[in-house]
Amino acid sequence: MAFIRTVRGDLNPSDLGVTYMHEHLYFLPPEPFASQDPDLRLDDLGAAIREVTWFKKAGGSAIVEMTTPELGRNPDVLRRISEASGVHIIATTGFNKAKFSASWVAERTPETLAEEMIRDLTHGINHSGVRAGVIKASSSLNEITPSEVTVFKAAALAHQATGAPISTHTEAGTMALEQIQLLTSAGVSPQRILIGHLDRHLDPDYLLTVARTGVYLGFDQISKEKYAPDSRRIEMIKQLVAEGHADQIMLSGDLARKSYWPSFGFGNGPGLTYILWRFVSRLIEEGLPPVTVQRFLIDNPARFLAWVEK
Repeated sequence: MAFIRTVRGDLNPSDLGVTYMHEHLYFLPPEPFASQDPDLRLDDLGAAIREVTWFKKAGGSAIVEMTTPELGRNPDVLRRISEASGVHIIATTGFNKAKFSASWVAERTPETLAEEMIRDLTHGINHSGVRAGVIKASSSLNEITPSEVTVFKAAALAHQATGAPISTHTEAGTMALEQIQLLTSAGVSPQRILIGHLDRHLDPDYLLTVARTGVYLGFDQISKEKYAPDSRRIEMIKQLVAEGHADQIMLSGDLARKSYWPSFGFGNGPGLTYILWRFVSRLIEEGLPPVTVQRFLIDNPARFLAWVEK
């Protein structure tokens, strides 16, 4: 039987509901990054509970929390947020791009890294009892470094052992096709891969090429005008839908800064309610049927996140 693994236990995919596919709720970058940019420190449990509770009141049901160990992943905190808010949270195993990953990652083999991922997925993270429900692999801007290649190979091994899905980080949307090649050549089906941050590279030819591989497409920078206005995201989504790719699109905001969260006292931040209160209505106003938008937020996430333990 298929299930989705959350921080509070396994869930029937039909019970998942409206889901954001790439967020950070507790995020502590290593030094010197945290001191250089304190806005990146999401370390207030109360603020996180408030923000996620507002998300639930707006109609949200689940969040995939993509923070990796080197960026402060805390399974106990994620479980407390989920219990307090009533929102399903899916935790992550894997590693971020080489800029952030610990030095020892480069010294490991794919097999030893995969063992750690499998342990997180099947037994629990750091003896917390909280099990991860998705695997993360990441690449850098315009390259996949040797240590990142090792992580991708490990992610494929962990997927083959467990059936857990793989969600990636691309830097500014680059290297998507190379990520897909790495994973599919290791036996991962495109239908078990979500390529992240593609709406930072809104080139129609590029995104249609990615879409034709059959992977899921992460439009997860919604509201971030510094990368592109939402009007361009909507036009690209409409084009992908017209080309038959509605079953591959998923949405999120990737709001990994205090200034994005009203719960931290930043009144102008979009917050976790932005997509549900504003972006969805714009999609519908631009001509997408509500049933299609539902696929982005409910049907596609439930299908992607569901796995059968081997």
